[in-house]
Amino acid sequence: MKLKIKTDCSDVDWPAVASLLKRVGMAHYEPHVHKRAFETSYRTVFAYEGSRMVGFGRAISDGEYQGAIYDVAVLPEAQGRGIGTAVVKAIMQGLPHCNFILYTNPGAEGFYEKLGFRSMKTGMALFANPEAMEKFTVKSIDPSS
Repeated sequence: MKLKIKTDCSDVDWPAVASLLKRVGMAHYEPHVHKRAFETSYRTVFAYEGSRMVGFGRAISDGEYQGAIYDVAVLPEAQGRGIGTAVVKAIMQGLPHCNFILYTNPGAEGFYEKLGFRSMKTGMALFANPEAMEKFTVKSIDPSS
């Protein structure tokens, strides 16, 4: 089936967004929280096969030189068919002159490496819920050792 890419938030099934993020082990919230997050993002992308949403992602950005990609997710049964790649490329096409940062689930780094992303030496984060995000952090290195 042909993949349809949509870049606006009209008629999105927000409970399905929350459910998909939960299914793939990503941070998820109540549907109205995702709705606000996507609607206030600089770029949103939703992928559909027919009327079924099979993937999505978003970017926050200054629109000039920096962008951060978030919430890229594809239905587990639809993974491996290029949908995630189409979503990420559609996000990046909407911000053609930007550098991009992102963080991903452990084990998914290879997917982003195939798209040209590289690990950073200095990435840091301050999470509102550190316990829930523990899988994304590494122990600090003692500079005196």
